[in-house]
Amino acid sequence: MMFDIVGKRFWFFLISGVVILIGVTSLATFGLKAGIEFSSGSMMTVGFEQEVDQGGLRKELAGLGYANVIIQSVGEDEFLIRLPELSGEAKTELEAGLTARFGALEVREFDIVSPMVAAETAQNAAIAVAIAAIGILLYITWAFHRMPNPFHYGTCAIVALVHDTLVAVGAFSILGGLLDWEINLMFVTGILAVIGYSVNNTVVVFDRIRENLLKGERVGFEVVVNNSLVETLSRSLNTSLTTLFMVLALLLFVGASIQNFAVVLLIGIIAGTYSSLCIAPQLLVVWKKGRRGKAEGR
Repeated sequence: MMFDIVGKRFWFFLISGVVILIGVTSLATFGLKAGIEFSSGSMMTVGFEQEVDQGGLRKELAGLGYANVIIQSVGEDEFLIRLPELSGEAKTELEAGLTARFGALEVREFDIVSPMVAAETAQNAAIAVAIAAIGILLYITWAFHRMPNPFHYGTCAIVALVHDTLVAVGAFSILGGLLDWEINLMFVTGILAVIGYSVNNTVVVFDRIRENLLKGERVGFEVVVNNSLVETLSRSLNTSLTTLFMVLALLLFVGASIQNFAVVLLIGIIAGTYSSLCIAPQLLVVWKKGRRGKAEGR
């Protein structure tokens, strides 16, 4: 074999394990900072005419009675501020206080989400991800129903999806702990897009494995999987690179409104390409070897 990709599977598992462990540690330490869609409160985007320092803005907000706020710079002298739920009077007083300290300002966006709406949104997001995962498992199992143990293909694809999701969630936990980034509906949209992208790459690899198995060549399953990975390697990498260029353009030029979506896609495409080549097919090999070992031990 020119490229022994399958032979290095335990190194791939080790790399994934370390990355996921870092993410889980961050989740245990920082957790996830829920955006306004998932926890009640107010969110306002404020633009100032004069230069404003983020530290000075935080200090002034604390002086106005809003010590535990999340502030994120989204442009030149423009900030996204996450606050407790504000009444109309409280919002007016806050604007007056900031104007007195920093001069003229413009509230470019202002949103309020009640606790009931936030809880319903979080529940619907979880249901959407769960339904997507179940649908993918059933589809892949059906698509490979003529192969021995078709459920293995679906299960390995789901494990790869969980891998990609954990990587993205762990990365956002780190970003939340270090930069006060929040998860919102754009984050969930990005996760669903990553799931679809990852499944597409995984199915391409699995389909090539099926084609090579049906040729009936007298080689082991491990060799078939490795040859299939080599044959699909350039296609997977080229597809991922072209998609990454598009996502980078979105991140650099569209702005903060889709920041979470673009960053999740960026992380997810990298993780999804890795999992479709280095995790899902390798798990098939491990599963096959395990079943063979049990059969020989009887």
